Amino acid sequence: MRQGTARTPRRSRGGRRGRRSPLATLALIAVGLFVTGGAYAGFTATSSASADSSLTNAQNIAHGKRLFQANCATCHGLALQGSASGPALIGVGAAAFDFQVRTGRMPLEQDAPQAQKHPVSFTATQVRDIVAYGASVSPGPGLPDPKYLKGDGNATLGARLFRTNCAMCHNVAGAGGALTEGKYAPSLKDSSPATIYEAMLTGPQSMPVFNDNNLTPQEKADIITSLKYNAAASQVAGFDLGSIGPVTEGLFLWIFGLGSIIAFTVWLTAKSN
Repeated sequence: MRQGTARTPRRSRGGRRGRRSPLATLALIAVGLFVTGGAYAGFTATSSASADSSLTNAQNIAHGKRLFQANCATCHGLALQGSASGPALIGVGAAAFDFQVRTGRMPLEQDAPQAQKHPVSFTATQVRDIVAYGASVSPGPGLPDPKYLKGDGNATLGARLFRTNCAMCHNVAGAGGALTEGKYAPSLKDSSPATIYEAMLTGPQSMPVFNDNNLTPQEKADIITSLKYNAAASQVAGFDLGSIGPVTEGLFLWIFGLGSIIAFTVWLTAKSN
């Protein structure tokens, strides 16, 4: 009987059995990155589309276009290219359209150093349609997410951010203040959260732009929380005198304090005579 011999495994034609090509690893990484990036982009696009779904209705956009042509194109141009009477609106986004129209600053009533707040010239539906048209032809910063407008942020952090970035113009209490060349920083006490957020996002008039790289959406929400807290807080130290600061307080003391002393002196003199 023949003694069996151990067989050696055959070597496959492609080299060693089970060896993986280095290109396969690179291919797997590329596929993983592609799938992950595609899923993230799809999710982001879906979220943005759902957030701005109210601005994509074709009928609303068409109506907003007619309103824009009738009330705004004289200064800003039919193609938003601007003119000698008004700046271009290319790339300003829905937030800028909403801020200017909803607060009554536009249409401009008279030529002035800056647009002033007036009663709104349009209904809420018309404002929405103008914003929808603006968003369709002028992509840019969109309307703020409602979750950042609730006023439930960190008021302490918001107050610190406001003092650092805004108080030099708007006053530490948000009461507003004078600027150069007849311009001014308006009071923020009666401004809605959406108005404050959109102003930070778009930088109207002389105000700088605070995009999401300068102030994150949550930091903007904290600033809004701080302003609304201050507006609702009761004054525990007497009259606030407009919250404008030491100028009004000093003027009050000068007029009434010094005036009272002078009046008392005159009274004593007259009594002695």
